[in-house]
Amino acid sequence: MVKIDQKVPDVELEAFHSGKIKKIKLSDYKGKWIILLFYPADFTFVCPTELEEAAKYYSEFKKLGAEILSVSTDTAFVHKAWHDNSPSIKKIKFPMVADPTGKLCQEFGTYIEKEGLSLRGTFIIDPDGQLKAFEMHNNSIGRSVKEILRKLQAAKFVREHKGLVCPASWEPGKRTLKPGLKLVGKI
Repeated sequence: MVKIDQKVPDVELEAFHSGKIKKIKLSDYKGKWIILLFYPADFTFVCPTELEEAAKYYSEFKKLGAEILSVSTDTAFVHKAWHDNSPSIKKIKFPMVADPTGKLCQEFGTYIEKEGLSLRGTFIIDPDGQLKAFEMHNNSIGRSVKEILRKLQAAKFVREHKGLVCPASWEPGKRTLKPGLKLVGKI
């Protein structure tokens, strides 16, 4: 499994994006932040609520130089069918990655072997291809895309402001910390 500050593997997979099925690699997004949203399966209950929320905040991620890639073990054809039939999923403008063999899920430690599905996992990868943050949890618990956006903002901030760190619940414009010193001014 990939660990924090390690380079992520460059796997090529099919994705459904902009009405087409095409091959993509993580290296296609070099120089951008990548948000990987692993989820169990298409045509389920919690998944469309998360992906619809990601679609709602997609422009905010793009403004920060990030691309969202949703990933499940469904095929790209199933992603297309879900996109064509679900009002929630029709809102998605980001690539929906197909991982039917579970290879990418296994690389990131989200694969549930006995089910052939993925856990809910969120991974934030920096423009150099290094993992900066991740979260995994039970498939019954939906994520907050707003919190993922906040984590991206914090990761981007510390990358751009060497020597400063973000305290709990930090948001842009709030005070940061310089290790060994007290709170520093708003940035």
